[in-house]
Amino acid sequence: MTFKIAFTASDTPNAQEALAALTARYGNSDEREADVIVALGGDGFMLHTLHRMQQIDAPVYGMNRGTVGFLMNEYAEDDLPARLQAAEETDINPLSMRATRADGTVHEALAINEVSLLRMGPQAAKLRISVDGKLRMEELVCDGALVSTPAGSTAYNYSAHGPILPIGSDVLALTAIAPFRPRRWRGALLPKGADVLIEVQNPEKRPVMADADSRSVLYVERVEIRSASDVRHRLLFDPGHGLEERLIREQFV
Repeated sequence: MTFKIAFTASDTPNAQEALAALTARYGNSDEREADVIVALGGDGFMLHTLHRMQQIDAPVYGMNRGTVGFLMNEYAEDDLPARLQAAEETDINPLSMRATRADGTVHEALAINEVSLLRMGPQAAKLRISVDGKLRMEELVCDGALVSTPAGSTAYNYSAHGPILPIGSDVLALTAIAPFRPRRWRGALLPKGADVLIEVQNPEKRPVMADADSRSVLYVERVEIRSASDVRHRLLFDPGHGLEERLIREQFV
């Protein structure tokens, strides 16, 4: 099978060198006509590529020219068409964020990894959390809180001591960041279809920002988060090295 491959790369020297080598060897199709997109870089560039390709149905196959490369495959120039033909597809849904600022403006964004709320000043944030219209926590005093997808559960969520979620699980992780009260609260697992509302208490004194995959909204008063089940991202992985295997392996490091 002949693949129409569209290559895209981050601005780092390693990625640009790989782009030149692979383009010379396999050509470079227009993204709108490609059968597959090959992203060269690290995890941050992969997230950028997935967001940028949201309206294109072609799957994305990443090759690591960055650092961690959790969402990437091993880089190699040889036999790329054969690797693409043998690759296994994983479909993921992002989170939808609707953030309302103190001035009443509303900002919407999608997040493949997580939506996080973070304090902006020296004082801890005070957050109120509702799930599906029911108040679940009157006050969480913390540096912040986040809602993570399974695909993003090994990123910021895991650093904040949240759980690693199997890629096929229909759950989201709600994780506190440096909680002060309740001191021992470790977060919650929520159904994938849950609607989460996080409200900022005393936002003038304790300002908070919201962030969806590094796209930030400052001085928010309320943030609504839910799974965007109507949006699908298609990722390709070499056999035996897909997200499910990586998420399991990460727990035994």
